[in-house]
Amino acid sequence: MSSQVLVEAPGAHRIEEHVPREPGPGEALVAVHAVGICGSDREVYQGNRPEGYVRYPLTPGHEWSGTVMSVGAGAPASLVGRKVVGEGFRNCQVCDRCHAGETTLCGAGYEETGFTQPGAMAATLTLPARLLHPLPDDADLTAAALLEPAACVAAAALKSGARPGERVAVVGTGTLGMFAVQFLKAVSPAELLVVGTRRDREALSRRFGATGFRLRDERLPDDFDVVIETAGSASAARTAASLLRRGGRLVLTGIPAPGADGLDPTDLVVRQLEVHTVFGAPPDAWSHAVRVFGAGLLDPLPLVTHELPLTEFPHAIELVGAGDPTVGKVLLRP
Repeated sequence: MSSQVLVEAPGAHRIEEHVPREPGPGEALVAVHAVGICGSDREVYQGNRPEGYVRYPLTPGHEWSGTVMSVGAGAPASLVGRKVVGEGFRNCQVCDRCHAGETTLCGAGYEETGFTQPGAMAATLTLPARLLHPLPDDADLTAAALLEPAACVAAAALKSGARPGERVAVVGTGTLGMFAVQFLKAVSPAELLVVGTRRDREALSRRFGATGFRLRDERLPDDFDVVIETAGSASAARTAASLLRRGGRLVLTGIPAPGADGLDPTDLVVRQLEVHTVFGAPPDAWSHAVRVFGAGLLDPLPLVTHELPLTEFPHAIELVGAGDPTVGKVLLRP
């Protein structure tokens, strides 16, 4: 029997039988290989996700990989049998932001796989085929399950405009931070500094291409061209801005709790800093992530520390929130 996770309401879930939904016009049915758990899945389970950004009862799961089993009318038949990942945001395709390719800013309101639409913590997932990104035939689907967070970082890397020979830095050493190191390494920087709070992340940072590592409370430089912030702590944005030269470029991706230290507008203006932000990944960032992964420049597997069956969902949620430094990315396998 194939199964799925159903979160009926905050704190209440059950594992139930899964019945695949046949793909309608323009849709694809995907056999799920693996699904990642992130902090927002924990929010869904605990009930502290912002209002309007979740709809119960719900099958979660927005970071996933799989293989296309069948497609509905009008969807490309060539997708059948392909290994794929897929975008989560269900954009309208007709508003001005969608026409500009900025689908995460769609004016039709928020809809996303695993939050307001059925997600991938199930044996299969049915979704619009236009959201799929085919992978190379020899792609490792376990590694590919991490391409959703990678795509969010790809958006940051693209906005940073980092060029070969520039001095670049990453603030934060979680999954997103380690992806940022890999994307920046791929553009051949002169220097790649990682700033974090845990010395035990130095070895992995250097493995992915960092040339330097500092703890947040150590003396930090102030002359970098580009900084990508992924930590989301109350002070991370300020730390990141302090690393930049005059006219430097900052990309913020972390979402701190209310009451975080804001950037100083005087500092931004006087130093003429360029500030960008990222929330989710538009299609060009997904394409970039898939392309970099396919070229062998992105290695997600070292970030995975746990693979569990779907029935271990509550244990997986616990692991993600425990704050244990030995817990990296947790995957569920349907």
